[in-house]
Amino acid sequence: MEQEAGGTDHHFVGTRRSDLKKSFKVAVRSLLTSCSREDFKKAFPNFTNAERQRLHQLFIQVVTSLHANIEEEFESLCLETQVGKILDTVEQLVEEQSLDPLYSDKTNIGDVVQNLAKAKENEIQFLRTTLEKAEERMLLVQAQIEQLKKGAQEVLGSTDVVEKFRSSISSYQT
Repeated sequence: MEQEAGGTDHHFVGTRRSDLKKSFKVAVRSLLTSCSREDFKKAFPNFTNAERQRLHQLFIQVVTSLHANIEEEFESLCLETQVGKILDTVEQLVEEQSLDPLYSDKTNIGDVVQNLAKAKENEIQFLRTTLEKAEERMLLVQAQIEQLKKGAQEVLGSTDVVEKFRSSISSYQT
């Protein structure tokens, strides 16, 4: 009966859809069956029993036809206005919000604040630890650089000694 864009049959799939359809059927049924056979007979006291019987049968046919037409029109309007799709979206949003602790009625805002504060404290501690490790690494690198500088100066000093030794050897030989 109900076909939405995409061609699949979603005949009131979600609970909100089925609740809407059930409520509509109950409302229509109660409106169209509000006149009992006895009430109908009382409404036409000047008619014979046969006339009232025939009139009541005609009334039943009209009510049945009206009922079917109203249901078809309701289905058509639901398709046209995409009520089913909208109700599915509402149902999905409600479900998502019930999973989200900020939207839950049972959520204590104090607990949320406490949990958020704890998460931020943990993040700050992680960042401090990371910074300390980086500073220690930087100090190690600086110490290695200083040792390399001293080693380079010693090499330069050794080169001077070797040069002096060569020059003294050469001046001795000459």
